Parts: sequence; C-alpha cells; structure tokens
Amino acid sequence: MANLDNLSGHADFAEILDWLRPLATPPRRVFITHGEPEAADAMRQHVAETLGWEVSVPDYLERVELS
Repeated sequence: MANLDNLSGHADFAEILDWLRPLATPPRRVFITHGEPEAADAMRQHVAETLGWEVSVPDYLERVELS
C-alpha cells in the first residue's frame, strides 16, 4: 500500500506524465477520476498514448473490482 502525501490534482497533463513516467513497474490500470468529462478523457488519452498504459475514466457510480 502507498500513501501519497502532497499530491496536487492541479498539475497539467505534462506534469502528471512526468510524475508517472519513472514508475519502476507500470500499473495494471489507471483510473482518471478528477475533472470535467472532456478534460478527464483528454488526460486518459495523454497517458494511454504517451505511456502505453491501460487507462479509463469510470462512469459516475461505476464499480470496479480490484484484484
């Protein structure tokens, strides 16, 4: 388990990509859960295209089982 202190949701997409890029092991899936739908989808596209990771923007009240 990880605790992320001092993480700002106000970074732009380039800053978020810079934060994600050095992860030693890519996550199995990334969920974008902040922002207006258009902005969240744009962030999803940036992460997917730049890093090649599986990324989704969950629907309101959508549930996902994590294993």
